[in-house]
Amino acid sequence: MIRFADIQDAGAIRQIYAPYVEETAITFEYRVPDVDEFAGRLANTLKNYPYLVAEEEGRIVGYAYAGPFRPRAAYQHSAEVSIYVDRTFSGHGIGRQLYQELEKHLRKQNVFLLYACITKTDREEDAYLTDGSIRFHTKMGYTLAGTHHLCGYKFGQWYSMVWMEKLIAVRPEHPEEFIPFSRIQESERRKGSRQE
Repeated sequence: MIRFADIQDAGAIRQIYAPYVEETAITFEYRVPDVDEFAGRLANTLKNYPYLVAEEEGRIVGYAYAGPFRPRAAYQHSAEVSIYVDRTFSGHGIGRQLYQELEKHLRKQNVFLLYACITKTDREEDAYLTDGSIRFHTKMGYTLAGTHHLCGYKFGQWYSMVWMEKLIAVRPEHPEEFIPFSRIQESERRKGSRQE
């Protein structure tokens, strides 16, 4: 089941994220944020963008969210996306479902182009990174947009970072303004109350 995340999900989301920080170069964070910091990040995201979790038998097994691609106003129709799946559930199609649902909500916000920032290794054997994320994003329709060479240092080695992009809707010549996610949710709540 895919649903919107709630502040109470911060602890479960943190548990999924922690091994990625401590054991991989997938994220460039060195320290796992505490639950309060995660709750703050989640609340901040939900003001403007969707934050989704995947549940299986009541347990959160993955999450995905969007954020601003860049802060300047002209970038409002582009977003950066992130996704993390519990590593014991990898390969079950959870990531695909999360991204498909995320794209559906972003289209309603007048977002047309998505970016994913992905760590890349140039080593054939790397204990902290595979090309799994690049392969996943390629399957999801993302293409390479650019590379920042050897820009991140973690676990005593340098890593590159690639940007991948995906167009999720046709860009109109004169698009309507970006609609914050919180405004869409409020509008849908009002519609629901009127129907009751």
